[in-house]
Amino acid sequence: MDLNTIHSGVHKRKRKKRVGRGVASGHGKTATRGSKGQYGSAGAEMFSPLFEGGQTPLFRRIPKRGFSHETWRKRYIIVNVGDLDQIFDNGENVDFAALRATGLAKGPADGVRILGEGDLTKKLTVKANHFSKSAIQKIQAKGGVAEVIAPPKKPVKNKMKPRPSTEG
Repeated sequence: MDLNTIHSGVHKRKRKKRVGRGVASGHGKTATRGSKGQYGSAGAEMFSPLFEGGQTPLFRRIPKRGFSHETWRKRYIIVNVGDLDQIFDNGENVDFAALRATGLAKGPADGVRILGEGDLTKKLTVKANHFSKSAIQKIQAKGGVAEVIAPPKKPVKNKMKPRPSTEG
């Protein structure tokens, strides 16, 4: 074997198949589409990978069961008071960005919930979307502040008002 001939017969660019260019080309007349049939005409879309040849598709044959909250479910990261005590220093502000920086809040989330498991020995200012009662008591017992982040306001529905009359 010679390194000069290692790539012989291998082409980097394959020429496009030119169809419908006359009988002599070998790809004339029906232009490789066959005779008649569903996909013989222009504009016919090929079937999707889920197409099962005309029989009722599997996802329609299987019974649908259950209920899902997934469309409106909110994902909250749960952090215990004991974890805050281990990572943060006395007098620090704890918010979502600080939790992300320390690694307590990983992955996608809509907010943070603070729960009261563990002991707190430091004064902290904690901002979160939700606090358990025991978490609030433990934070306030050490002189800290538990601030609840207000949820976003619901959008105002546009109730159509009658137009002012132009009669004069």
